[in-house]
Amino acid sequence: METNQDIQVSRLAEAWAELQAHAATGQPLEPDAYRLAFADPEFLLRRETRGLRIQLEMLKPDLDQAAAGIENTIVVFGSARFPAPDDAEAALTAALASGDPKDLEKARRGQRNARHYALAREFARLVATDSLNLPPEERLYICTGGGPGIMEAATRGARDVGAPSVALNIALPHEQSANPYVTPHLSFKFHYFAMRKMHFMMRAKALVAFPGGFGTLDELFEVVTLVQTKKAKPVPIILFGSDYWKRLINMDVLVEEGAISPEDLNLFQYVDDPQEAWDIIRDFYALAARAG
Repeated sequence: METNQDIQVSRLAEAWAELQAHAATGQPLEPDAYRLAFADPEFLLRRETRGLRIQLEMLKPDLDQAAAGIENTIVVFGSARFPAPDDAEAALTAALASGDPKDLEKARRGQRNARHYALAREFARLVATDSLNLPPEERLYICTGGGPGIMEAATRGARDVGAPSVALNIALPHEQSANPYVTPHLSFKFHYFAMRKMHFMMRAKALVAFPGGFGTLDELFEVVTLVQTKKAKPVPIILFGSDYWKRLINMDVLVEEGAISPEDLNLFQYVDDPQEAWDIIRDFYALAARAG
């Protein structure tokens, strides 16, 4: 005789099988009042059920990371547009052959910025290597947005030494896909930016911001604001690439104009070396004696 649990599983399976059947045959899924609510995309995508979708985006990545033993992460932000050194070199060779001035300018810029990719990869490799020597409950895992550029570099650095990493991707109109180095069972896709940023912070023990654009700035100042207002615990906030960040933002102006307090400048540090960035984090958590 079937147990109640078996009956419930069977009903859930039937609901899922119905959705799969429509997808496999390309049949349109018409609105159906009799369909189970959680198996009804027409219902789940209504404006009134937005709260449910937000809850699901909160719950799914949290449960999966907990099941994988991911409790501590180092979040790495940075531009999605900076290429790997090999790719930058190939692009420059092609641009020189074409002789197109715009292509050449773009390729030279890519070659210049490729160093950030290499440094992000090295930083992640250092973190992953040392973390593997820590007790499982204390290990620090690289966490990125899962896309190309700096995100790919950090994910790749962890993969270089066989360490998993967390990827929090976002659905965009121009469809950003996960980079080839992500850990599949720890690669999550979000619709809501707010939920994605919340997950970045939930397990973050440090933030390392490499040079980037609007997205990097948004994520950086979200974290700085949460720590400044004590909505989040203090964590190391590292601006990697001092020349870039100091040219981009004159933080001293904020103090001079009274927009922030002088001590707020202590919320973050500038670094230019992967080992220095990792040492700051290890010292903050007194990990130096246990790792390495």
